[in-house]
Amino acid sequence: MAKRKSKTRSTSSRGKAARGRSRKAMPAKSQDAIALLKADHRQVEGWFEEFDSSRSDSRKQDLAAKICAALKAHTTIEEEIFYPAFLEATGEEDIHHQAEVEHDGARKLIAEIEKAGPDDDYFDARMSVLSEMIKHHVREEEGRDGMFAKARAADMDLQALGQQLATRKAEVMGEAGEDGEEESARSRRPAADSGERGVLARALRRVRGE
Repeated sequence: MAKRKSKTRSTSSRGKAARGRSRKAMPAKSQDAIALLKADHRQVEGWFEEFDSSRSDSRKQDLAAKICAALKAHTTIEEEIFYPAFLEATGEEDIHHQAEVEHDGARKLIAEIEKAGPDDDYFDARMSVLSEMIKHHVREEEGRDGMFAKARAADMDLQALGQQLATRKAEVMGEAGEDGEEESARSRRPAADSGERGVLARALRRVRGE
């Protein structure tokens, strides 16, 4: 009998372990389009709060880069996927057009921030204005009668749109990373080329007896 009890406990233990592995292996539940876009909003809001409270220039520069990259990816997936689907489903041209114009304004300010950098006297001011622009934009989208509320009330497949947004966002962020690596590589090439030219020039001078 003792042996049978031991087997029972062993079987039960294996069953629990298998169930645990099964739970770990299950993929995370995908977000619908609105949940994904709201998560983007919360992430950027958190970074803006960190920026406001930071006293480190290097930390501010890092946060600004994260904010700008996230906002560029966010606006891209909204304009390419969510906004067209929203306009088709609701016919709400005023809301759609206003959101597009707000994106355009934010995009121009982001370009100025990325071009100037933290050494610019207006760096903090530009980040502050960008924060206020994004706060207003988020209120417009998430408000009671805003774009997201109207999207939920319309005949939109938000789950499928969420998958499309997530896929496109990963692509955009990947492209941004590759562009950054290429730019970094280009910035290193002149120094290497200069060094090579210097070595060649010295060798030529030795050959010529200079």
